[in-house]
Amino acid sequence: MRNRLGIIITILLALVVLVAINSIAYVSEEKKQDSEVLPNRSTYHAGPTGTRALYDLLSESGYQVMRWRETPEKLPGDSGRQVQTFVMIGKMPVPVEEDEAQSLLLWVERGGRLVIIDRRPEEYLLPPSGDWTINTQFRDYSGFGVDPGNAQQMTEGVKPLHPAQPTLLTRDVESVMPSKFFAEIEFSAPSKVATEKIKPAQGSPDGGGIGPPAPSPEANSSSDPDDTAVPVSPAPIVHLTSEDSILLLDYPHGRGRIVVLSDPYIVTNSGIALKDNLKLALNLVSNADGVIAFDEFHQGRGITRNAFASYFAGTPILAIAGQIALLILLMIWTRGRRFARPLPLPVVDRRSSLEFVASMAELQQRARAFDLAIENVYSRTRRVLARYAGVDYNRPRSDIAQRVASRSQLDAHQLETLMRQSEEAINSGSISERQSIYLVKRLREVEASLGLRMRSREVKQTAQNI
Repeated sequence: MRNRLGIIITILLALVVLVAINSIAYVSEEKKQDSEVLPNRSTYHAGPTGTRALYDLLSESGYQVMRWRETPEKLPGDSGRQVQTFVMIGKMPVPVEEDEAQSLLLWVERGGRLVIIDRRPEEYLLPPSGDWTINTQFRDYSGFGVDPGNAQQMTEGVKPLHPAQPTLLTRDVESVMPSKFFAEIEFSAPSKVATEKIKPAQGSPDGGGIGPPAPSPEANSSSDPDDTAVPVSPAPIVHLTSEDSILLLDYPHGRGRIVVLSDPYIVTNSGIALKDNLKLALNLVSNADGVIAFDEFHQGRGITRNAFASYFAGTPILAIAGQIALLILLMIWTRGRRFARPLPLPVVDRRSSLEFVASMAELQQRARAFDLAIENVYSRTRRVLARYAGVDYNRPRSDIAQRVASRSQLDAHQLETLMRQSEEAINSGSISERQSIYLVKRLREVEASLGLRMRSREVKQTAQNI
């Protein structure tokens, strides 16, 4: 046991040393400062560039929202059956591949609603609508190093924008405050407008025109998506403009629609509280029934990564667990290895000491030496009775009987009579087999009544013999 205790203590000390080494060697990752150069638009992010405030507000307001952590290729399948609005915000760490974009646009064609909130989305995410082509252009490249949490720096030199026309996306919106880094959305139809870029008109009182004529609400709200009796105009609808730029538009794609907002700052944690930015954000993502899914797969939160490993990422826990597993494997391997000369297996004596007793009993029975059997049993009984009475073994049997009776419920006269009969049988030698069995039985009953059981060694030997 002492050897094992030493091994256990050694292992514990090794573990403590490993934990100390890993703790000392561990260097926590420096918390990255939010910036518009490398923003984090994830709904998990609570910093200025994140969108957690919008997601939590939608969730607590009773909207059906979810974080989509699978590839968009699963949207047209059973996984995306309940999703009606898919939201992609900002330049994402994981680029959107062209095959993923094709699956996403296929989902839109079947009636989905894609909301893209980005200054420069990928071209293959903005398919043409009929003869109309859509793209975005940066207005201001400089100044991305400002603090995104400082609304004054982010909106310096920018005036609040008013809706270009009353639509479902601008419902209850009086003014919107974008950042100074918003991009300009352009759309054109070369076959109809002779390559001239479509921009807002310059005469409206709010500084923004309406753009191409929008289809009537009745045309867009056909009860049967397959009904082609009422045509739907493929021209984009402009909802929000500045003096010479478009910030928000949407256009049809198959049975669904694509919404493009060119400034993510409007829906971020820092900018959503300005003016009616929150109301506009709610109109963008909630203007349809069904589940609203925010793309977290391309934000680097895909479920393809191991959730357990992701939870402990950046900590020394995984390294410590690996080293402990290595130590356990090493111990298991070393336990099966021989470190010294081979030793013979211990020889176990399978013979019981009661075999001798059985042989002697058989000899005594054949020789009819029943007095010897009584002597063997009575000697032990007298010894334990004397010990129980607290007297010497050689004291008279009357004294032993009296002391035992005073400490127990046995009758002194009967006990003395039993002792006298046993001694007479031993001394005279004339006793039958039946009498010897009777006396031995009485002696065992006395031992049992006093709780004078056999020694543990005798019990063990009896169990082995059985």
